[in-house]
Amino acid sequence: MTYNPQNIFAKILRSEIPCDKVFENDHVLAFKDITPKAPTHILVIPKGYYTDVLDFGARASKEEITAFSRAIAKIAKAENLESEGFRSITNTGLNGGQEVPHYHMHLLGGKKLGAMVCENSTGQLNLPDDAQ
Repeated sequence: MTYNPQNIFAKILRSEIPCDKVFENDHVLAFKDITPKAPTHILVIPKGYYTDVLDFGARASKEEITAFSRAIAKIAKAENLESEGFRSITNTGLNGGQEVPHYHMHLLGGKKLGAMVCENSTGQLNLPDDAQ
C-alpha cells in the first residue's frame, strides 16, 4: 500500500477537515469517529505519514512509538474505558479491512462488544451484528 497524502486523515492533520479532537501531542492526534460502532469510538493516528502498523513499526522513531502507546493509555483513562474494558483494533491491508491508508487504531468501548468475528455455516468469517 502506498501512502496517499490526500487521504482523509492526512487532511485532518493539515486542518483541511475538522475533527472532534479528544487528545493531541507532538506525535499523536486522536478524535471521535464520525460513524461510531460503539458508544465510545476514538481513532488514534500518528502525525507521521505511515500507511499501516507494519510501516509504523518499521519506520517510526522510538519517540513516535512511545508517544503512540502512551497516548492510547491516556485516552483510555480519560474516556473511562479502563474499568469495563475496551477493544483496540488496527486493520492492515485489503484482507484486514483497512479503508484509509494512514496507520490508525480504533478504541471502542462503552458497552459489551461481543465476539470479534464469527464463522457462518460455510466457514466464512462474518462480523456479528453488534460489532458492525
